[in-house]
Amino acid sequence: MDATSDTFVSSPTDFPSTPPVGGAGKRPHVTIRGLSKRFGKTVIYDDFDLDIPRGELISVFGPNGCGKSTLINMIAGLIPIDAGRILFDGMLLSEIKFGYVFQNYREALFPWMRAFDNIAYPLKLMKVPAAERKARTEALVERLGVKIDLNLYPYHMSGGQQQLVSIMRSLVVEPEILFLDEPFSALDYEMTLFMREQLQKLFIESGTTMVLVSHDLEEAVYLADRVLLLSRHPARVADFMPVGVPRPRGDETLSDPEFVRLKAHCLEVFQREVRRG
Repeated sequence: MDATSDTFVSSPTDFPSTPPVGGAGKRPHVTIRGLSKRFGKTVIYDDFDLDIPRGELISVFGPNGCGKSTLINMIAGLIPIDAGRILFDGMLLSEIKFGYVFQNYREALFPWMRAFDNIAYPLKLMKVPAAERKARTEALVERLGVKIDLNLYPYHMSGGQQQLVSIMRSLVVEPEILFLDEPFSALDYEMTLFMREQLQKLFIESGTTMVLVSHDLEEAVYLADRVLLLSRHPARVADFMPVGVPRPRGDETLSDPEFVRLKAHCLEVFQREVRRG
């Protein structure tokens, strides 16, 4: 995952002194400076700066093709950057633990392993002894209050249950940051509602910094502590809006006046950026 580390720097003092877009008053967890990326002749990012605050759930939203997934894939080291610097509390990606939840849950799990063993698999890769793997996985399941049968194989589980197992597999290593790339887009509406509640619960219980790409505006606002609204490419920060609606959020949140106001503001920014395209 650290194939692009030669483009990073090891000291945050090398960064420009101009204030970036991010959480005011909070120590940034992820610091991005001068990020640039193009595909062929298309410039997706050009000298892009951003601070992602620690311990928050950030939703990334914007017009189609603006570079939402590209952004988190660059931060997670899945695709190389052309220029710029990305640090995690002053460290390189290769020096931290992170998790990534993919959109296609069917391909993310090993079908020959029980759900429990799928969750514990990253610990096996880390050469954690079997007894400790079992204990840590059981502790995670108990802490999160997961009620599904983890002795089942993935093909005996619903889509939402499989995606929940994928998320738990990413959390079992106790990552410092978790990336989720449209994790509910392949689910039906019933499972999507279920998974929104599960992700919110996981976030509250774990306190892990999460960055979620969403194509659903209501979902983006409902889940987030902040919504990162991107413009068309070359992407810039159109807004980085705090969502001050209390957690835990439920059905009543959707009709809360503050939630409605924030959603309307995001829609206005989104439509403005679409028209500019």
